[in-house]
Amino acid sequence: MPAKPVGARKAPARRPLGVRERAVANGYRSGLEDKIAEELARKGHEVNFETIKIPFVQPVKPRTYTPDFVLRNGIVIETKGRFMTDDRQKHKLIAAQHPDLDIRFLFSNAKTKLSKGSPTSYGAWCEQYGFLFADKAIPQEWLDEAPCEKRIAALGAVAKPTTKKPTV
Repeated sequence: MPAKPVGARKAPARRPLGVRERAVANGYRSGLEDKIAEELARKGHEVNFETIKIPFVQPVKPRTYTPDFVLRNGIVIETKGRFMTDDRQKHKLIAAQHPDLDIRFLFSNAKTKLSKGSPTSYGAWCEQYGFLFADKAIPQEWLDEAPCEKRIAALGAVAKPTTKKPTV
C-alpha cells in the first residue's frame, strides 16, 4: 500500500443544516420565522420581516420593539417558539402605549405552559390580555382581512424603519 502523504487529511463530511442554522443563513433567528416567510411568499404576500421598529417606554428606559412580520393590511405578526416573561411584559406595555396597533401572535404551540407547573398556556395568556393568536401558520383569514385605516395609521404614526429590506 502506498504511504499517505504527510499532512493529507480526508475532508470532513458536511452534515445538512439544521432548521435553526438554515433560518439564520436566510436572515432569521428561528425556524418558525423562516417557515412563515416562506409561507407568505408562497401565498403571494410580500415578506416584510423586521422592517420597522415601534417605540415603547419600559419603565425608566425608552425601548423599541421590532415586529417579525407586518402584513399589508396593518396586522403585526409576532412569531414565538418560547414566550418568555420579558416578552409578555413587553407586549403588555406596547398594547397599553399603542392600543390601535393590531399585534397577533403565531406560536409553534399555543398550548405550551408559561412555565413548569403553570396552569396558563401561551394561548390562554393571549386571551387574557386581548391578543389574537394562532398555531404554526398564519390563518388565511388574517391574510385576507381588508386593510384597516386605523391599524395602518397607528403603524405609520410610530414605526421607524430598520436597515432591513423586504426579502421577497
